[in-house]
Amino acid sequence: MAHFERIRDVISGPFSPEIMQQRTAAGWQLVSLEWRRELPDHEAPTEGAFSEEIPYGLRISDDCQRLEVDPIENAALTLMMELLVQDFPLSNVVSDLNEKGFRTRAGKPWNRVTVFNMLPRLIEVGPRLFSTDEWEKKRSKFARFV
Repeated sequence: MAHFERIRDVISGPFSPEIMQQRTAAGWQLVSLEWRRELPDHEAPTEGAFSEEIPYGLRISDDCQRLEVDPIENAALTLMMELLVQDFPLSNVVSDLNEKGFRTRAGKPWNRVTVFNMLPRLIEVGPRLFSTDEWEKKRSKFARFV
């Protein structure tokens, strides 16, 4: 089975055909082009354009082929789940997230609304969290509080 190496060139200025010539001479094949532009306020995204948000707790892998767990966002989800399982109010969850330095994807402090909006994501990610050995240890710790 053949193995392939992939690289990604980030273009910060006008495109130069020399880049194409250099890569081709080095044995690389062009497999994709990605274009972006800022949309004017009056224009909607074109059909087929990717506009879906990546679920919180995940990020695009380095090879851009799949989604992978984002360790920091996953830790925030785990903390939210732990506190909610212990029946803490949203205000306590918010305080704990902010005190521990977690921020929303927009880089802002958490508030009750942003935590509340994460509840559907916690329901999605819950089975993955519950199946880990780490969660088993935490669950036995929570059982002492009941």
